[in-house]
Amino acid sequence: MAGNANTRFDNVSLLSVASTLPSRVTTSADIETRLAAAFSRLDLPTGLLQRVAGVLERRNWGPGESSDDATVSAGQRALAEAGVDSSEVGLLINTSVSRKHLEPSVAVRLHHGLGLPSSAVNFDVANACLGFVSGMNLAASMIESGQIRYAIVVNGEDADELQVNTIDRLLKQDSDRDGFMSEFASLTLGSGSAAAVLGRTDEHPTGHPILGGVSRAATQFHDLCVGSVDGMFTDAKALLKGGLDLVVSAWKEASTEWDWSSMDMYVTHQVSSVHTNAIIKAAKLDRRRVPTTYPQFGNVGPASIPITLVEAQETLNKGDRVLLMGVGSGLNTAMMELAW
Repeated sequence: MAGNANTRFDNVSLLSVASTLPSRVTTSADIETRLAAAFSRLDLPTGLLQRVAGVLERRNWGPGESSDDATVSAGQRALAEAGVDSSEVGLLINTSVSRKHLEPSVAVRLHHGLGLPSSAVNFDVANACLGFVSGMNLAASMIESGQIRYAIVVNGEDADELQVNTIDRLLKQDSDRDGFMSEFASLTLGSGSAAAVLGRTDEHPTGHPILGGVSRAATQFHDLCVGSVDGMFTDAKALLKGGLDLVVSAWKEASTEWDWSSMDMYVTHQVSSVHTNAIIKAAKLDRRRVPTTYPQFGNVGPASIPITLVEAQETLNKGDRVLLMGVGSGLNTAMMELAW
């Protein structure tokens, strides 16, 4: 399939997935109260975050908490649930968008925090909100090839500084409606951490086999969503259209080898009600099989897919078919099937 990467795995399983959520809850009403002067000056209706995005609240790290420490905590629990000792891990991939510095990698601190051996390869993989699925795919490939026995894929996001900077900027007198809407998505972001442990299926028959999936790129849209700790600027309408077109294109091309029309659960990247509804309609998904976490957690970037899987996994039964699917700024999309 031209331009469409198709991957199949025979002996890789998801052994566990865990998350750590911040203690501080920031409601959309809180954010709009802080932005009251801007709403009044720009004659914007209140309740936009809840009514348009469907985000009621999101989490932010509280005093004494950090995304790195929370990610280590999630990783420790994931390893314990998988029954894998840290000394056995051969690979750590950090997939976070958030980072406190450019160098060294975030992975090195997490490698140290988890007490992984010096033989464990560790590095960051950056692919916007698609990073966690990309990390799982890379880890699965290394396990399948026999390079390693166990891998841990981790993610920790901290949206606090970006939101503070965004609110400060929007309160300035020179901000206009167009500028406000270009930064609207920043106000839906949340913080959180997650970790997943992967291993060989033949060594862990109770694990959840990763069957494979597809990925596709539409990098002509690389400038539709550009962000840093200073702010995230998005052409929301063009981003939604480009993302939907990409998902539908990848879905159709994949249909010759994969049948995802009747999965037991679709775990999608959590952005907003608009995004989720559009994906459900475009791919003709059963809404009852699409769990949502954006109302209470917001958009937690790459962590949103594993966090949603953690929240929903108790409703899954052995043998259920699960599809992880998302779109990352750039644009890239990926879909990965699991047998629960």
